[in-house]
Amino acid sequence: MKRKKVNHDLFLIGAGVLVCLLTFYGFDSNDEAPALLDKKDLALLEPAKNEGAKFSGDPLLSSEEKAFTNAEWITYGREIPTADSLLYLAHPAPIFRKEFKSKGEISKATLYITSAGYYKGSINGEAIGKNVLDPAWTDYSKRTYYTAYEITQQLKEGSNCLGVILGNGFYNPLPLRKWGRRNLRTDLTVGKPTFIAQLVVAYKNGETDTINTDNTWKYTYGPIQKNSVYLGTVYDAKQEIENWNQPGFNDASWSKAIPDKGPGGKLQQAFFPPVQVTQTITPVAITNPEKGTYVIDMGVNFTGTYKIKLSGKVGDTINFRFGERIYDDGTLNPMTTVIGQIKKKGIGGPGAPEIAWQTDSYIVGKESPSWFEPEFTYHVYRYMEVKGLEKAPAVSDVHGLLMHTHVSEAGEFNSSSELLNSIQEITRRSFVTNLISVQSDCAAREKFGYGGDLNATSESYINNYDMQDIYKKTVYDWIDAMKDSSFVDTAPFAGVAYCGISWESAYLTTQYYIYLYYNDVAFVKELYSKNKEWMDKVARIHPEGLVNNGLSDHESLEPVPVQLTGTAHYLQCAEIMETFAKVMGDKENELKYAALAEHLRELIKNEFWDKAVTKKINRQTLFSTLLYHNIIPKEELGAAKDSLQKALKNGPSAHFNTGIFGTKYILEAASKNLSPEVVFDVVNSKAFPGWGFMVDNGATTLWETWKESDNTFSNNHPMFGSVSEWFYRWLGGIRPDPEHPGFKKFVLAPSTPEGLEFVNTKYNSPYGSIVSNWKKLSANSYEYSIEIPKGTTAKISLALDASQKITVLKEGVQLKSKKRKALKTGNFDLEEGQYAIIVSPKA
Repeated sequence: MKRKKVNHDLFLIGAGVLVCLLTFYGFDSNDEAPALLDKKDLALLEPAKNEGAKFSGDPLLSSEEKAFTNAEWITYGREIPTADSLLYLAHPAPIFRKEFKSKGEISKATLYITSAGYYKGSINGEAIGKNVLDPAWTDYSKRTYYTAYEITQQLKEGSNCLGVILGNGFYNPLPLRKWGRRNLRTDLTVGKPTFIAQLVVAYKNGETDTINTDNTWKYTYGPIQKNSVYLGTVYDAKQEIENWNQPGFNDASWSKAIPDKGPGGKLQQAFFPPVQVTQTITPVAITNPEKGTYVIDMGVNFTGTYKIKLSGKVGDTINFRFGERIYDDGTLNPMTTVIGQIKKKGIGGPGAPEIAWQTDSYIVGKESPSWFEPEFTYHVYRYMEVKGLEKAPAVSDVHGLLMHTHVSEAGEFNSSSELLNSIQEITRRSFVTNLISVQSDCAAREKFGYGGDLNATSESYINNYDMQDIYKKTVYDWIDAMKDSSFVDTAPFAGVAYCGISWESAYLTTQYYIYLYYNDVAFVKELYSKNKEWMDKVARIHPEGLVNNGLSDHESLEPVPVQLTGTAHYLQCAEIMETFAKVMGDKENELKYAALAEHLRELIKNEFWDKAVTKKINRQTLFSTLLYHNIIPKEELGAAKDSLQKALKNGPSAHFNTGIFGTKYILEAASKNLSPEVVFDVVNSKAFPGWGFMVDNGATTLWETWKESDNTFSNNHPMFGSVSEWFYRWLGGIRPDPEHPGFKKFVLAPSTPEGLEFVNTKYNSPYGSIVSNWKKLSANSYEYSIEIPKGTTAKISLALDASQKITVLKEGVQLKSKKRKALKTGNFDLEEGQYAIIVSPKA
């Protein structure tokens, strides 16, 4: 059965902004939150040790010994079962408490805390901070990030109580056999959840108290009976312990916390944005398709959890399932979000469910009604199925909680085309909902940080959000994941290792985009030696240069050999290292990598341009790859452009049929070598295949494939999000200049395709906001409104023919005649300021 088609307007309601496949296919609070300590605060509290060991951006503000002096990792007594099937039984989450007394008037109180697995902290029963799913997922044997909170206002005079709940996260995952074979308990560093904390209380009289985690803390087990980042949560309200995290509670029957060695990795301060609930989503409909079953439509597909008001008799169980779609009869279709394609008995391993749905369960306690908000899990869903209620919940009783790494806004785009605006909206929603401390390819089925998706979409992400710090965290994840003599596909490493260089090269390309967009030279210098080692590894794996194994243009509608795209990524890496060597003043390696780039360019040219390609191949990906990577000699560009034009014309509906990499390449290559108008005609169309086809068929997030899927493929996959980069680069015309990274100088070259009346674009560069807006005044007349940040220069490039003239006003004053002479070609430089540029017919 197919999903009911959703009204085009419906998906606009609700949230605003917001795979590499294997071999087969809460609430926004108004309360004052504890402040995260900034680097200046921490420097005052604990002077940095070993300056030379710091990461750029100072993520490592102190060594483990300095940040958590005398604090111990602590855990609980129950052992992890050795039999896989037993791991699926109830294992209640431990809760820890520690009472202490303040000794006077407090000037500042700082809590340092982290865990292996997830934690939720409280002070006197109040939540500490707004972070969820903390700490960020890493290889805990290599590094674990901690957070420092100022909780001065939450402490009371006299007795206080710290409370901590531990969740499994990715440190104690279930042994689900994804695709029948991938078991995270063997692929990840795993163990029993554990945490470490230190509270430093500074008094106004100059004295200081320190409360550390040790065996004086007490623990027991709470109402969370099961918690899995994949399968969800089981919460038994009958097991709630009233006031357990308040001072004065009698914990005589609780056990002493058990000191633990911890996961083994270095403790480092989190320097990137945390995962938080960023939006509360109100349902658009609640239906009753079957007796006892309610389906709640949140209006949009997103990642997060929910808060729901529940009533029932003590002991009643209320069950939840989640999905991106519904069937024609209104019942839930959860099949596109099934974990690891575990869809029949025996696939998931001993004890695993026959079908690995996203689920939660709530067992009613003595307080009814009560609010339920699951912890230590996250779902991908538009539709929530509820069973076990006596009557339908009211819309006001359900709140969708959208959560993601809370990156700040960097770009804005809108136009006169409602279709383009809708494509931008669903792309942005796909981006943030696949950003839960790692950039995932799908946040339901896998949750892994695949490198191929980074290579395809990192520039699109950067145009929309400030990605500098979370991408630096991503690079460190790759450092911890990579092997000495082979390629891996994900970071943190999750056992997948067959996609090849086009995935692992994200380690290097992500660094380059951090350099290009933010001019982070310190990061280049920090990792330069390691980057050279990585290039040496690539040379050992591919000694002839031509890449001959790995995954190619994933989800292309026609085959693409890895020799084309894989070698192109190797070429890109050689060029990046040539740039980095130049930054380092390393002339010898600059020449070495330049020679390597030329060698690889020649290999691709010989194999895919000089020779006739007789095997079946996606010719759109072929020619756009050759053009994107500057492989075609200048004298032969005309033939390559003609070939690309013909390949595009022969595509289905004269649309793109490219995959993960070819789509990024063709958007750029066709715009540059054919016309932005050609690309606009494809993007601004509802025909298959294309983004407009997705929108017209009710998509509120991007699909994993061009073809709609109601069973196998994810409906929330950012892979084809490279279209958003095109909006900024070509319609708004805002582009970084590789010769001047960080937008000290940059390009403004907006396009005005027929069919658009206006475009508004803004990008927040390191120097300030760049604005590039234009509107059509008449058939041959346009007005451009431009803002250039202080201290920068824009290289303006406007389409101008012999019948047109150009007038430039800076803050309302026309430029002097001497300057106007340089404007006749439409290509000129402008310094900082606000400008109005009119292109109009000559009198």
